[in-house]
Amino acid sequence: MKTLTLPLTKEQVKKLHAGDSVLISGVILTARDCAHKRITEYIAEGKQLPFELKDAIIYYAGPCPAKPGMASGSCGPTTSARMDSFAPALLDLGLGGMIGKGEMCPEVAEALIRNTAVYFAAIGGAGALYGSAIKKSDCIAFPDLLSEAVYRLEVENFPAVVAMDCYGGNIYR
Repeated sequence: MKTLTLPLTKEQVKKLHAGDSVLISGVILTARDCAHKRITEYIAEGKQLPFELKDAIIYYAGPCPAKPGMASGSCGPTTSARMDSFAPALLDLGLGGMIGKGEMCPEVAEALIRNTAVYFAAIGGAGALYGSAIKKSDCIAFPDLLSEAVYRLEVENFPAVVAMDCYGGNIYR
């Protein structure tokens, strides 16, 4: 088990290989389909994003409302392939990596290699576990999208597996 403290550096990414189990601590962002569409619209229109993409990790998830005393409710991953059309461009703009569920397309794999980035897999059905790893949650962009808004999550020991690495390694192949 490897421990990673974010922000994730290129040096850290180079030490990760498909199949490695990791515990992630630091700040990650959430963004699902609607947020990705809005992000790409902002970029196309030359608008500045209300958050930094460079070296960020985007978790393909939408947190459920928190119970009293909790930072977040359940926060399980969504199917990553739904972001296949957006991910290469965001990686080319400096995104450090993503966390999601299931395989992503060959174009994403190529972008991970080209940008020394990484894709982590989270376990579907383990939303309560992931929610308990969230220590703080704030909506930072697109609140009108509700659970699909962009949230800034502070996580501690968030478990994941390196699914696709910067060398072309892929646990799904």
